[in-house]
Amino acid sequence: MSLQDKYRAVLDLGLELNVQDGDVQEMDGVLRMKGTTQTQYEKDLIWDKIKEIGGEDPADIAADIKVAITDYYHKHTVASGESLSKIAIKYYGKDKVMDYKQIFEANTDILKNPDVIHPDQVLTIPFPS
Repeated sequence: MSLQDKYRAVLDLGLELNVQDGDVQEMDGVLRMKGTTQTQYEKDLIWDKIKEIGGEDPADIAADIKVAITDYYHKHTVASGESLSKIAIKYYGKDKVMDYKQIFEANTDILKNPDVIHPDQVLTIPFPS
């Protein structure tokens, strides 16, 4: 199996996330990939997928991933049935439910109450604390 086959899920995720300036080459037993994600959250998703496949410190892949937007962690469009707590869990992890307050504070320009959000609102997700 080639390294591109082994890490196919990473490459597919890069396509799904629309990674820009992407390049993938296999040289000397190492898959070398580079590109630019929109946000740090997207970069983290790619690294999580790499570690899922190759382990915590894989020796057969080298990834140089840059981030285009460094002002915030990500942007999130609210879907029906979501709450700030659910959104906090999605971006920060299940043990970070109380970090909804951080998301609320970053969006007081459009949110007046942390218990009231509406579908299609675009929220700024700040970097994890």
